[in-house]
Amino acid sequence: MSVHELLRDIRNDPGFAPAIAHVESIPPRVADYGPVPAMLSPPARSYLERRSIRPYSHQCRSMETLREGKHLILTTPTASGKTLAFTLPIFDRLWEDPDACALLVYPTKALTYDQLQAVREMEEGTGISAYPAVYDGDTPREKRPRIRELSRVVLTNPYELHHILPWHHQWARFFSHLQFVVFDEAHRYRGVFGSQMAYLIRRLRRVCRHYGSDPQFVLSTATLANPGEFGERLCGVPFQVESRDGSPAGPRQFILYNPFYAGVEGHSVHRETADLVAACVRHGLQTLCFTGSRKIAELVSTWTREALPPGPSGAAGAPGRGIAAYRAGYLPEERREIERSLKNGLLQAVVSTNALEVGIDVGSLDAVILSGYPGTMISTWQQAGRAGRSGQESAALMVGFANPLDQYFMRHPGSFFSAGHEHAIIDLENPYILSGQVLCAAAELPLSPETDGALFGPHLEGILTAHRDCSLVRPTRRGWVYSGSKRPAELVGMGDGGRESYQVVCDGSVLETMDRAQAFREAHKGAVLLHQGDQYLVSEMDLSHHLVNVDKVEVDYYTRPLKSVEIEVVRTIEQRNENGIDLAFGEVRVTEQYYAYRIMQYDAILGVEPLELPALSFVTKSLWFEVPERIERQVRTSGGDLGGGMHGVEHAFIAMMPFHVLCDRWDIGGLSTPFHPGFGAPVIFVYDGYEGGIGLSEKAYRIFFDICDTTRRLVRDCGCEEGCPACILSPKCGNDNQPLDKRAAMVILEGLLHRDDPALQGTAGSSGNEVVSGTSS
Repeated sequence: MSVHELLRDIRNDPGFAPAIAHVESIPPRVADYGPVPAMLSPPARSYLERRSIRPYSHQCRSMETLREGKHLILTTPTASGKTLAFTLPIFDRLWEDPDACALLVYPTKALTYDQLQAVREMEEGTGISAYPAVYDGDTPREKRPRIRELSRVVLTNPYELHHILPWHHQWARFFSHLQFVVFDEAHRYRGVFGSQMAYLIRRLRRVCRHYGSDPQFVLSTATLANPGEFGERLCGVPFQVESRDGSPAGPRQFILYNPFYAGVEGHSVHRETADLVAACVRHGLQTLCFTGSRKIAELVSTWTREALPPGPSGAAGAPGRGIAAYRAGYLPEERREIERSLKNGLLQAVVSTNALEVGIDVGSLDAVILSGYPGTMISTWQQAGRAGRSGQESAALMVGFANPLDQYFMRHPGSFFSAGHEHAIIDLENPYILSGQVLCAAAELPLSPETDGALFGPHLEGILTAHRDCSLVRPTRRGWVYSGSKRPAELVGMGDGGRESYQVVCDGSVLETMDRAQAFREAHKGAVLLHQGDQYLVSEMDLSHHLVNVDKVEVDYYTRPLKSVEIEVVRTIEQRNENGIDLAFGEVRVTEQYYAYRIMQYDAILGVEPLELPALSFVTKSLWFEVPERIERQVRTSGGDLGGGMHGVEHAFIAMMPFHVLCDRWDIGGLSTPFHPGFGAPVIFVYDGYEGGIGLSEKAYRIFFDICDTTRRLVRDCGCEEGCPACILSPKCGNDNQPLDKRAAMVILEGLLHRDDPALQGTAGSSGNEVVSGTSS
């Protein structure tokens, strides 16, 4: 059966039809081939000819860019052949220079081993010896010296590279001849992780400079709105951008499916996802379904099997074919077997976490189902692009959840399909991240503010002085060197920017680590903690030793913390008045106090328990804006509650930020107060949820009115009367979504977007230095 028949049948099925919000027909794209670069080496040209490979235009342009010695960022859709575009030029260089080496960095181990096979196939096909090998935490100790001595192409991940650099003397041969460094799936390096990666790459450049090499950098990434800026901030070098895709694509039917078309009550979105997977299987379409968690992947695969009759072989679905889940936590052999079975057509459907979003080769699929908006347009098109990889017609279905952004897309399909890809934000100003990375660099090679200032920025000398006062570095004739007692690579993680981490321990085994804020929010005493789909009850939180002790349980309730927030404006960096609205961006001190938690069963409150935790205080970056007197009057005249309206605007604004900025709503905090003594006016704050800031609120400050406009449409078009999870309610609200006033929120949003007469526009307000409390998220 075909995609066309699937679409016809679900449109005629009374169980599916009402939920179809929109069907977008995406036309096919013909291939655009390019001339093979004339200077390509004979082995490389022979490789293309023997395999009857006709390079696409973007592959040819990429090869030419790399032969010219430029840094390349290749930002084309999934399945467009990015790997060939950079691996063939690498082998071309290996043929020209017998000593040349290349470092390939992948974000996950699974992708690293998948790509190892591609590199080995090219080595065999070109006849150019590269001795490719994976070097990571799983590499046997006895094999490591041989890899360092012989391998010309080394594949690894960022975490291993972080630990390789301190031992660079063992890699002297490799770093001396390093000519290419590739970061695949580079769009993953954003936010806190992106800031850590930016300085890791600068540390790598220092080590290369020490050994006399100056490698070209290649970034392979999904489509971004700001690829050139992103590449330069990540690596510190200018990039040639290649974004024109020459690969072919078959026609695609993209279906927006909204289980909550009649409201947010009474639906199991995951059950409906399983029903859609089963419908695809019944129509003979090989299907990949993406879910948001490991537990849901297992549940949806189980429910899909239950919805299908067993085939003659005992497998659900078509004869000899089956349904499987795929997630982290499986043994590597299990994951490889699922990948092979999917690629070879032995599995009819796989339900996966985003582990299969990256470029692991699973062959050509007929349909992809996205269970919920993945959080970014980048991930959306990465996941949807997994179907139709051989040019045949394919289907993509996105199942909307009952949250604001999902529901916004369900009601505004034009915005979804016309949305540009997000800006990837990398902040190089976070002092806590920079401080840790400077320690790592000082342990690798002596640091000099004169020679290394270009890599680590103008604050390098001040950071070194502060570390000296703590006896962590000391000056020498050759520069500043690390003088601490512990290896900094062990102390400085590559993920969170916070300085404190808590270990979650069950029966003596560490389940995971959390930063301090997450631990206070999710792992306080009495909390029900979810880890890999299992429930754990926190029995003790040891603040002095940063330990959280938990016991595995099965309970029918969950916990939700309550907190108060205070904000002190420390410094105004920028301010402006636009549309009669006073906007500002700067540094704030946020103080969060978790004072209690609710025990919840569905929406019912079973009890409230007090918490005795110290306040969390940190300095971060924030935007804030005043609600002018004219809007305040409009709210009060309409009988609305100003505080409830501001609280709703705060929630909805934060919910819509990921539509414009590459982030998650959990990365952002907010506070609204009807009266700010420093400004003498109602003020709403939206701040980065990480100490030191990570650039999110700064970007939101610059595109403030764009975010306001989508926020207004979200609230306006939601069919509820008083506010619901699809518009102004927030799952992370520290005040338990009280107070909220949807109508007042609409009055405020309409007022913010009103074009005032210039005569009414005032000057930006005082930066203040007042501590302010209010409703928070």
